[in-house]
Amino acid sequence: MSDKPLKSFRARVVTASDSRSAGENVDTVGPMLTRALQDLGADAGPPILVPDEKGAIVDILTKLVDEDGIDLIITTGGTGLGPRDLTPEATREVVAKEIPGLAEFMRHEGGMQTSRAYLSRGIAGIRGRSMIVNVPGSERGARQSLDALMPLIPHALETIRGETRECGKKIGEGDEFHTHPERRE
Repeated sequence: MSDKPLKSFRARVVTASDSRSAGENVDTVGPMLTRALQDLGADAGPPILVPDEKGAIVDILTKLVDEDGIDLIITTGGTGLGPRDLTPEATREVVAKEIPGLAEFMRHEGGMQTSRAYLSRGIAGIRGRSMIVNVPGSERGARQSLDALMPLIPHALETIRGETRECGKKIGEGDEFHTHPERRE
C-alpha cells in the first residue's frame, strides 16, 4: 500500500443467483460482503440481486462501472461448475484487463481450508478505473476470498486510479500479508 491512506471508494456487491433473485432463498452473502467492504472504508450501497443469466450480469456490471462509477464490484455466485454458473464468462465480456493473480490467490487461500476452493472459476479484472472480482456464492467461500483480498484492495485501487506506481517494495516495507505469518521476516 502507499504511504497515504486510500481515499474513499465506492463499492457494490452483486449476487448472481436464480433462487435468491426470485425470492425463493434469502441472500445472506451479499449483505455480509457489503458489511465487510464498509468496514474497509467503502461507501457501499445495498447488494444487487440478479439471476444466473449472462446478459443480466453483463448489463449490471457495465452499468455499475460506466454509469455509476463504482470503483470496486464484488460478485458472488455463479463461479462453480453448474450449467448456469456463468459469472466468470459475463465478467470476461465486461473487463478490458484480467488480473489473474487475484483469482489465483483467492483459490490458494481457500485451498488451505478445502480443496474444493480450486473448483471456483472466478476471475478478477479491470474496466476503466474499476475493479471487478468474482467470489464464490457460499458464505464461507465468499468470506475467505474477500479476507484474502482485503490487504490488496487499497493498493490495487490506488494503482488503477493512477495514484501510485510503486508495487514492488523491499521485504518488510509495508508488507501486509496477514494470512502467512511465516513470510514475515
